[in-house]
Amino acid sequence: MSDLSQLLKSAGASIEATDDFEAINELSRERGWSDGLPIVPPTTERVERMLAYCDRPWGELVAAIPPRYGAATPLRLAANAVMAGCRPEYFPLIVLAIEAMCEEKFNLYGVQATTHPCTPLIIVNGPVAKELGINSGHNAFGSGTQSNATIGRAIRLSLLNIGGAISGLGDMSTFGSPAKYTYCIAENEAASPWEPLHVERGLPAEASAVTVVGAECPHNVNDHESVTAEGVLTTIAGTVAITGCNDVVSADQAEPLVVIGPEHAATVAGGGYSKADAKRFLYEHAQLPLGKFSKENIERILRIRFPERFANAEMDALVPMAQSPDKFMIIVLGGAGKHSAFIPTFGLTSSVTRALKLRDGQFARSVEAFRRS
Repeated sequence: MSDLSQLLKSAGASIEATDDFEAINELSRERGWSDGLPIVPPTTERVERMLAYCDRPWGELVAAIPPRYGAATPLRLAANAVMAGCRPEYFPLIVLAIEAMCEEKFNLYGVQATTHPCTPLIIVNGPVAKELGINSGHNAFGSGTQSNATIGRAIRLSLLNIGGAISGLGDMSTFGSPAKYTYCIAENEAASPWEPLHVERGLPAEASAVTVVGAECPHNVNDHESVTAEGVLTTIAGTVAITGCNDVVSADQAEPLVVIGPEHAATVAGGGYSKADAKRFLYEHAQLPLGKFSKENIERILRIRFPERFANAEMDALVPMAQSPDKFMIIVLGGAGKHSAFIPTFGLTSSVTRALKLRDGQFARSVEAFRRS
């Protein structure tokens, strides 16, 4: 009997089922273990292959996932990763992302249980993104790449099966989001004229890291005509400036995410703009007159949450989409084309960045090194 079989037997955590694809999928649907798509049956052999990439005891608590606060152990996470169709070498990133989003400041309970259509977005940086083939170019938010699709799906299944984010019970999203199936990308560091996200946040370039963001779906920013930094940023700022976004009415936590396509990024950087300069421009230009908001939102939210700014303000007072320039997040993503994107967040959440590490505390340079640790 394998170590995993013994662990499952002692914990009473396995079930006997026929090794039949249709039958196991019917069982998963009946018990609410599925996201609606077919799953890969999490047999003992498949789960054990996934756990070969785990550097901690298989029954050890990784995190408690709200709203049920279910115990996310490597064993349970591995089962969901198998169900999602992951390759075993993806597993360290899944564990890391779960740890990150269960940090208190991320407010996973709020992200999971809100009526807002947000969900955790996983952004991967560093060498591991290339090693695992995580798409950062054309169609990065779309279909066609196993790593993007299944890493994000493993997170979603874990949030559902361990965390209890069951539609209408633990997940109260009014109408949901297609990102609730999978939401995982890598930043296009090779095409970026600026420091990547993990370096901006204090990690060395050779580190492999994930950043989790409580995010909505992307909204496209189309600008095929602007040839200056100011032109591109003005178009992006005009898309960011909206009244119905959680970020604008949230306090210091809100971090609107701006995804800049490589062609737009080259134009902005070519105009002499650093990433910090671009954030400052967006802060100053992505603003709306107070009078653009409904009377109720002005009186019940803006004047109350920001009394020093709006308690006695006139209707032409400008309302910024974030509370300071450095609250804007900027990454470079995508392939050829003069497009960027705006991703509003849940607002009542703070993004979290974590690095993949070896047991000795050094940054992992590859998944294979992680496995050998």
